[in-house]
Amino acid sequence: MKIRDFLLLVLICLVWGYSNVLSKIVVGNWAVPPLFFAAIRFLVVIAATLPWLLPMPRPRWRIVVIGILMGAGNFALLFIGLQTASPSAAAVVIQIGVPFTTLLSIVMLGERIHWRRGLGIALTLAGVLLVVWNPDGIDLSAGLWLVVGAAFTGSLGAVLMKQVEDVAPLRFQAWVGLVSFLPLAVASALFEEGQWTSAVAVGWPFVGAVLFAALVVSVLGHTSYYGLIRRYEANLLAPLTLMTPLFTIAFGVALTGDKLDMRMIAGAMLALAGVLVVALRSKKATQLLAEREQA
Repeated sequence: MKIRDFLLLVLICLVWGYSNVLSKIVVGNWAVPPLFFAAIRFLVVIAATLPWLLPMPRPRWRIVVIGILMGAGNFALLFIGLQTASPSAAAVVIQIGVPFTTLLSIVMLGERIHWRRGLGIALTLAGVLLVVWNPDGIDLSAGLWLVVGAAFTGSLGAVLMKQVEDVAPLRFQAWVGLVSFLPLAVASALFEEGQWTSAVAVGWPFVGAVLFAALVVSVLGHTSYYGLIRRYEANLLAPLTLMTPLFTIAFGVALTGDKLDMRMIAGAMLALAGVLVVALRSKKATQLLAEREQA
């Protein structure tokens, strides 16, 4: 990999990691309703990618389902979970999406699982369990359960995307934004209150957070990453994207006061080792891993 492209990938992972912690600050510290935050984010994505909206990719129904899974469903569950879960714990737990992707690809795409991928899945699950373990047993909070749900919806969307003809990254971003905004806006109107009051109370920092999440993370970050996928094999890129949870943990400790003890470190290392084994095992599996990178 060229040094320029490697530095670009580092920057992308840095942006993704910071975005995870920023989302925690928005929905946790600033108390902005999570569905509202997700809806406004996708509204900005629509505005930025509107010129690439047409023609609509086919099959149309599948694009709608994928957009809802990887957009509205994924971000709604993640943001609601981040209200109570720490970014560092969420960054480790969401790695369970890699075994989810592998298992779903076996069921839906007919892939076969070999012992090395089985070992990778086991290591990832062991790492996640270690992070949520306490002397009285497993302590998977409601917030982390929602993060698990976010990982599953993102993985299911990625697997379904493998059955769609090649779609330009900006067109895909446009349709994810379009099909996600309306259900998120309706859900926010039905189940949340004080949306605009909380946003106005935060002021310009909230506007900056939305623009960063929509334009820098979704539009620029994802588009640049898809460009790297075109130039390099996924089995090279996927392991390198493990920098994202590491950056998330670092930003979480620095900005939101996350506690980093030996159990968290050991669990993170186990989970990331499992992801690495899975990522290096199969080109198809790593392509799916590359396509489901959040956020």
